[in-house]
Amino acid sequence: MNIIIVGGGQTGSYLASLLGGDGHVVHVVEQRRGQVTRLEGALGAGVVVCGNGSDAATLEAAGILTADVVVAVTGADEVNLVVSMLAKMEYGVQRVIARVNNPRNSWMFTPGMGVDVGVNQADILARFVREGLDLKDVYTLMRLGLGSQEHAIVQVEVRPGSRACGHMIKDVELPDQTVLVAVERGDEILIPNGDTVLAESDSVIAFTDGAGREKIHRAFS
Repeated sequence: MNIIIVGGGQTGSYLASLLGGDGHVVHVVEQRRGQVTRLEGALGAGVVVCGNGSDAATLEAAGILTADVVVAVTGADEVNLVVSMLAKMEYGVQRVIARVNNPRNSWMFTPGMGVDVGVNQADILARFVREGLDLKDVYTLMRLGLGSQEHAIVQVEVRPGSRACGHMIKDVELPDQTVLVAVERGDEILIPNGDTVLAESDSVIAFTDGAGREKIHRAFS
């Protein structure tokens, strides 16, 4: 995929390295000349475009006419919003992802403003802290907005003494709207069925709705 990252700070440079390593074509837009030099040393001169990411000419120089994804991760919310609106509304980029620096601005990062996914780091951290306090053995790996309800892919560990330990999945009282997707057992990944017997220290990956997380916690406690 062709990916443009606007913002060459720590987040942007890390994303560029990661996505480039996965085989994607990545260009980074950065206007600070000192940072541009550092990025060129780390990523290669052909990857970095020096300029203002909210400027159409700069985005075109970075290849936005053929971009599949634009990621706006500057430290300024107003810049990230302008980049998002240009990418989506002017150039019709299929997927636009934007970083939210100030949680109070998160309400603006909507599809109407050109943002497909707004990444609010403070909100993500708060959710993980809350979940870690409330449900210590259930970890949310990914949240998905599907239909009218929030769904999630979660991970739960079969701990010593768990009521699920030693039982077949079909005998475990799982909540409605919940599917066990995989079981990690040591170095092995199992695709479970109803007859799969859960063992101590298994790590179970499940797809569930918002109400199912707490019920999964009870099923494996």
